[in-house]
Amino acid sequence: MKISTQNILKFLNVLSWIIFLGLCIEAGGIIFNSIFTHFINPVAANNFWEGIDFSALYSFDYVYFFVIVLLMSIVAILKALMFYQIVNALNYKKLNLSEPFSIGLRKVIVNIAYIVLAIGLFSKFGIGYSQWLAEKNISMPKVEKMGFDGAGVWLFMSVIIFVIAQIFKRGIELQEENDLTI
Repeated sequence: MKISTQNILKFLNVLSWIIFLGLCIEAGGIIFNSIFTHFINPVAANNFWEGIDFSALYSFDYVYFFVIVLLMSIVAILKALMFYQIVNALNYKKLNLSEPFSIGLRKVIVNIAYIVLAIGLFSKFGIGYSQWLAEKNISMPKVEKMGFDGAGVWLFMSVIIFVIAQIFKRGIELQEENDLTI
């Protein structure tokens, strides 16, 4: 049984949509819960998002709570934005299999590389900030629960994607040279 590239791309498109919607829900949930905790019910900090308990942090200092929630929101939004770029590339014909090296696709790859780099940097800062808060004897949830895990992997992945973008740039140059010679 042979699976065509078109079928794989259709499957990846559906999978990307599902992941994108899930990440949008996560980002929206974090933002909604932070607004709800701040303006309506501060007790909601003890069951913030997916069972995260920020009650000790919230009672210690609201500014620290706000910074952690802001970092969580930024990372979640950037993850959703990354999958938006993928969905956008798969749905709006930026990916042309007859000419795979296109300027539009290279721009998408570069955008994804910058987004992945930003996810890695904000995750790294979030890990450092939560460790700093834990050193102040504030009960902090695990970084995995807050969405900061894998900062090094995100940074490593950004380098790989930047390399792929440079390969695409060279592929576009070769394709243009080939078009001129024919």
